[in-house]
Amino acid sequence: MKLDQFEALLSRVDALMDGRQGRKFVAIAGAPGSGKSTAADALYEALAALHPGKVAVLPMDGFHYDDAVLHEMGRRPWKGAPDTFDVGGLRSVLQRLKDPSETRVAVPVFDRQLEISRGSARIIASDVELILVEGNYLLLKDEPWRQLHPYFDMTILIDVPEEELRRRLRRRWVWYGLNEEEIQHKLDGNDLPNGRAVIERSIEADIAYRSNR
Repeated sequence: MKLDQFEALLSRVDALMDGRQGRKFVAIAGAPGSGKSTAADALYEALAALHPGKVAVLPMDGFHYDDAVLHEMGRRPWKGAPDTFDVGGLRSVLQRLKDPSETRVAVPVFDRQLEISRGSARIIASDVELILVEGNYLLLKDEPWRQLHPYFDMTILIDVPEEELRRRLRRRWVWYGLNEEEIQHKLDGNDLPNGRAVIERSIEADIAYRSNR
């Protein structure tokens, strides 16, 4: 995302923090490798500087099914696909975060080094006014993902060409030490098909960024 695009996005998200009508939620979606996590982190840093203690990030990745569950489902090689997440769990957490009577909500965080989700690893306190919800499938039209949409006050989709996604994702999996066969499965058996699902089956976002590279 270019600097002028980011500044415009920051301005629009910041405008949500008007102190009225309770806590706000912004969904940031995109294909694997699109840069949505980087965008969410950058937004968080900028907004937290303007509103210390008033902004939090809720990554969808914290709601990965455990590997043992995925083995039972026969889906472990496709970890990261839409059906490998506890969408109901995410919806329940969003409901709790929406409830003004909840003073402290514990949320899970995905540990990429261990490849597992750590439950109750982060606390979101009641004085947080804006939550950036970040993840691939937040805007999918499919059930059960569509049940999340009413919680979002603003939706953002980051769309990157598949050739660029392939380049970025290959670099990621090389860094993680995967061999060529494992990388090919990750790319063509999982990541890129999942990325197509995001672009082809998501609702129209309030803000869409389409990059040429």
